[in-house]
Amino acid sequence: MVPSSRPHRSERSKVVTTPSPLDHGSLRQALEAAGLRATPQRLAVYDQLARSLDHPTAEEVFHAARLEMPRISLATVYKALEALVAVGVVGRLAACDGVGSARYDARRDDHYHFRCLRTGDVIDLPTRYAPDLIDRLDPLLADELRSRGFQVTGYRLELLGYHQTDDANGDDSSRGDDADA
Repeated sequence: MVPSSRPHRSERSKVVTTPSPLDHGSLRQALEAAGLRATPQRLAVYDQLARSLDHPTAEEVFHAARLEMPRISLATVYKALEALVAVGVVGRLAACDGVGSARYDARRDDHYHFRCLRTGDVIDLPTRYAPDLIDRLDPLLADELRSRGFQVTGYRLELLGYHQTDDANGDDSSRGDDADA
C-alpha cells in the first residue's frame, strides 16, 4: 500500500509533496520485521510525532502522549522513540550545539530543516530535496572523499538562524512563554 501525500506550498508557489505518516498496520509490520512488538505505547508515541508539525523533544512527546495515555512514563517514551528510530520510521535530530535535547521527526523522505539557534525549534523547509546538490556545489568533492576512503551515501542540510518573532532579549512570543509568571 502506497501512503498518500500532503502538499506543502512555499512562497514561490512550488508544491512539495511529503509522504503521509504510516498507518498502524504498516508501523506494526516495520516493528515486527525488526523483531519488536507494536506496543500501544510505541503506537501512541508514533502518533504524536506523526501529528506534530514541528520536531518535538522526547519531553514534548511525553506531555502530548500523556493526554491520551495518562500512565505512560518518560522512560517509556524514550524507549519507544529509540525503537522507532532503530527501525527507521522516525529520525533523530541531534541538538546543533550538542547540549540541548534531541528532536524527532516522523517524515521518512529526504528533506531539509531550519533550526532556530535561540529556541532550538526545528521545522521542515518546503523546498524540494535535490539528491545531486553536492555534485552541483562541488563536482569533485565525492571523488576527493572516495580517494580518502569515504563513500558518500547521502547528505543532510539544515539552515540555521533565528525566528523573526524572537526579540533582542531572547524571548520568543510564538512559544507562549509568560514573562511575568
